[in-house]
Amino acid sequence: MMINKRLISICKDSKKYIAFTVLCSWIGIVCNIIIIFFIGKLINTMAAGKRLPFSEQSFWETAKDFYIMEQISLLSAIIITAAALLVKLVSQHFYGKFSYLSSANARVTLRRRIYEKLLRLGGDYQKSERTSAIVQVSIEGVEQLEVYFGKYLPQFFYALLAPITLFMSIMSLSWQAALVFMLCVPLIPFSIIVIMRIAKRVLKVYWNNYANLGNTFLENLQGLTTLKVYGQDGQKHAEMNEEAESFRKITMKVLSMQLNSINVMDLIAFGGAAAGTIVGLYQFSAGHLEAGDLIIIILLSSEFFIPLRLLGSYFHIAMNGIAASDRIFALLDTEEKHQEDAQPLPDHEQLTIQLNNVHFSYDGKRQVLHNISFELTPGGLTAVVGESGSGKSTTAALLSGQLEPSSGSITVNGMDLHNVKREDLYNHLSFVSAHSHIFKGTILDNLLMAKPEATMEEIKQALKTARLAEFITQLPQGLETEVSENGSSLSGGQKQRLALARVILANRQAIIFDEATSNIDVESEEAIWEAIDELAKEKTILVISHRLACVKEAKVIHVLQSGHLVESGTHEMLLRKQGVYAQMILNQQQLESIREGKTSEAAIRNVSYETADH
Repeated sequence: MMINKRLISICKDSKKYIAFTVLCSWIGIVCNIIIIFFIGKLINTMAAGKRLPFSEQSFWETAKDFYIMEQISLLSAIIITAAALLVKLVSQHFYGKFSYLSSANARVTLRRRIYEKLLRLGGDYQKSERTSAIVQVSIEGVEQLEVYFGKYLPQFFYALLAPITLFMSIMSLSWQAALVFMLCVPLIPFSIIVIMRIAKRVLKVYWNNYANLGNTFLENLQGLTTLKVYGQDGQKHAEMNEEAESFRKITMKVLSMQLNSINVMDLIAFGGAAAGTIVGLYQFSAGHLEAGDLIIIILLSSEFFIPLRLLGSYFHIAMNGIAASDRIFALLDTEEKHQEDAQPLPDHEQLTIQLNNVHFSYDGKRQVLHNISFELTPGGLTAVVGESGSGKSTTAALLSGQLEPSSGSITVNGMDLHNVKREDLYNHLSFVSAHSHIFKGTILDNLLMAKPEATMEEIKQALKTARLAEFITQLPQGLETEVSENGSSLSGGQKQRLALARVILANRQAIIFDEATSNIDVESEEAIWEAIDELAKEKTILVISHRLACVKEAKVIHVLQSGHLVESGTHEMLLRKQGVYAQMILNQQQLESIREGKTSEAAIRNVSYETADH
C-alpha cells in the first residue's frame, strides 16, 4: 500500500514523529469509544425506567464498572465524559504538532539531499534532469511528499489499528455486527490498490508533461528577445498552448480518477456502515440488543470506516508525491565522479599545472581533444586560442576539474588532478567565464562570497585592481547597493568587473579566464585586460579568448584546431611561422577593417603585407 522503504529510510528521523502521530490518533478514537459507550449505557439505564442518581457511586467505582454500568452516577458520567473530551483535545493538538514535524523533517532532509547531490555533480546534473525540472521537483514535488509523511503514513498505520480497536469494542455488544463491519473494511484498501495501479501510469505521464511544459516555458522566456526579433513568438506561443492543453487534459484525467475513486470508497464506507447497522437493528428487533447498545453500534459504524476513507483521500495527494519521488531518486542516483583516494592539495605559494597527452570525448565516440600537452606556470599569461569548436572551453573545463580526461593526465604541482579533492582544488584555483553569476543582494554580499572574513582594506584593493572602485564610489549607497537577480541591474562590463573583483578577493594561486571579456563594452574590456596583466605577474593565469589582439603579450600562446594542438609560441614566433595563428590574425584584421569601412582591396592588401612583415 504505497510504503516506499527507500523514501522512509532517507527521512528516518521522521519515523518517531509518525509513531507519535499514530498514537495521538489512537488515543482520540479510544476517547470517542469511551464517550459513546457512556452515552449508550445511560440510554439503557433510562430505557429500563431506572432513576439516575446524581451521585450513587464514586468516580473510580464508575470507571471500574465501565462495561457493566447497570446503574450509573450522572455526575461520574459527566466527569468521565469531560475527561475523555479533554484528553481527545490534547491528543488532537499533539497530532497536529507531530504531523507537522514529520513532514517538515522530510522536506528539509530531501531538499538537503538534492542540494548536496547537485553540489557533488556540479555541471553534470543536467545529464539527469533539466534545470527547470529540478526546480519543480525540489519545490512542488517535495511539497507533495509533505502530505505523504505528515498525513498518509500516519493515517495508514492508524487505519490498521482503528478497526481492530473498534472490532474489539463492538464485539462486547454484537459479534455479528462487528464481523460485518470487519468484513467490509478490507474492500476500501482493495479499491485503493486497484486505483493505485492505474494512478501510477497516469501520474507518471502527468509529471512528464508538467516538466516538459516547465522546460518549454523557461526556454521561451529566456529566448523571448530572440523570438521577438525573428518574429517567431507567435509560433512558440502556439506550440506552448498545445503543451499546456496536453497538460490540462492529463490534469483533468488525474482529477477525474481521484473523484471516481472517492465515490467508490464512499459507496463501500456507507454500504458497510449500513450493513452493520441493519444487523444491529435486526438483533434489536429480536430483543438481543438494548436501545443504548444499538445507538453505540450506529455511532461507531462511521468510526469503523472513517480512518480508511480518510486514507483514501490522502492517498491521491501522496501518490502524486511518490511519482515526484521517482524523479528525485533519478537525480540522486545520477552517477558521480568518484574520488575514493582524493587527497588535499599541498599548500604552495604558486601552482604549476600540466596537461600530459590529454584526450577527451563527451560521448565516447567523437574525440573533442587529441593528445594535448602543455604547461601553465606562474608569471606571465598563458593563452589558448582557436576557432569556434576547436576545444578551447573544453580544455578550460578539464583544467578546472569540471570534466575528466578520457585518457592522459592533468597534474597540479606534480599531483594528479583526479586525486585532488574538488573542494581543495577550488581553494587554489578560480574560474571566470563569460557568464559568471552575480547573485541578488548587495555588491558587498557578492564580494564577501569569495572571502567572508575580508577586511574593508582588502575589498577596496580588489575593487581597485578590477578597475571598479571609481564606479562604486559614484553609487549613492556604495557597496550596499542592491543588485538584481543575475546582476541584471548592472551592465555586462560592470558584471564582469564585479566577478573579477570577487576572484581577486578570493586570492587563489591560479585563475582561468574563459572568454571573460566577450560581449562587453570596450572600456570594460580594456579595464579587465589591464587587471589580468597585473594578476599575471604573480599568479598562474590561463586566458581563453577569441580576440587575438588581446593575447599578443602572452608569454606563450597555444593554438587549437579541431581539437589538436597545432602551434605554440609567442605572438612574434607564431606570426613568423605563417601558419594557423597568422591566418587567424589576418582574418580578424580583415573583419575589423570591414567594420571600419575599409573594404577596398588596397586596404586588405596592406593588412596582408603588414602581417607578412612580422
